[in-house]
Amino acid sequence: MFIIERNLPGAGNMTPEELKAIAKTSNTVITLMGKPYKWLHSYVTENKIYCIHEADNERDILEHASCGDFPANAIEEIKTVIGPTTAV
Repeated sequence: MFIIERNLPGAGNMTPEELKAIAKTSNTVITLMGKPYKWLHSYVTENKIYCIHEADNERDILEHASCGDFPANAIEEIKTVIGPTTAV
């Protein structure tokens, strides 16, 4: 699992239609890639989008970004996930 930081100035002001278009492009690219790849969800902030994807490697993340014309300014592999129940 990876987290991808995408610098997109004004991302927080995108319309629902613009976000829908991005999602459609991402889904299409994933289908065309024809390999194990899954977009789980994304977080939109004022000037960035942080995406959580499942992929075999960073190369596949970069291929998705290139084919979809998405920025991929930083890619980090998620080693583990913790939350409030981790303390129990």
